[in-house]
Amino acid sequence: MTNDTYSDTYYANGNEVQLFERAYRQRLPVMLTGPTGCGKTRLVEHMGTLLERPVVTISCHDDLTSSDLVGRFMVTGGDVVWNDGPLTRAVKTGAICYLDEVVEARHDSLAVLHSLTDHRRALYLDRAGEVVHAPESFMLVCSYNPAYRSSLKELKPSFRQRFVTLPMRYLPPEREAEVIVAETGVGTATAQRLVRCATAIRTAEAAFHFEPPSTRVLVTAAHLIAAGTTELEAAEACVLAPLSSDGAIAEGLREVAAAGLADAESTRY
Repeated sequence: MTNDTYSDTYYANGNEVQLFERAYRQRLPVMLTGPTGCGKTRLVEHMGTLLERPVVTISCHDDLTSSDLVGRFMVTGGDVVWNDGPLTRAVKTGAICYLDEVVEARHDSLAVLHSLTDHRRALYLDRAGEVVHAPESFMLVCSYNPAYRSSLKELKPSFRQRFVTLPMRYLPPEREAEVIVAETGVGTATAQRLVRCATAIRTAEAAFHFEPPSTRVLVTAAHLIAAGTTELEAAEACVLAPLSSDGAIAEGLREVAAAGLADAESTRY
């Protein structure tokens, strides 16, 4: 397997595919870190295809409880019946269980993962009185964006050290443009201008203090362009508008983005 293109337009940005596969073969959990929209979820989906395993995705949030993960007793047809949660189903079926933005989950909810991330590789269903031992094909994968986490939402070092950590980043500009072309069918020149626009904003990100535009939003903008929207209108709606509602910051972003779209067919911002 090379570091070039992959199915579903996944483009490797280093050795993350090889490391992910080796972790899977050694039955080790993986933590993906990196900015929003840099390809973490796409990597997991790609690896599910590559390893021929189903992927069970759990979107983490403040209200996620351990019962939401492992399951709970429910009344069904007058009987009290145990219903497995997504984590339990993933363990039993030997799937890849992907906890997206795990930092958003409550710390007490994450405690149920501890026994799955060490030598035990087991899930303890205390309320059901059951221990589920993970088959060799089961893998636990988590992701989060360390650059934009709140000080109140920070993963404990003891939790992070349970995982093989794979840092991810945005693709080089020429490869990012290739992804946009492959996903949307727009011309290479258009894709390159969108990438230049995003790169200019990402470079200025430290001054503006916002989350930089992702590859995902560039693909969305390109879809609008493919449907007939001008490049500047698409950049405004998909790249600039979601970043800030502050008028002064928005105007500054337009000036930064204008450099990236300098040779677009329409007038500048």
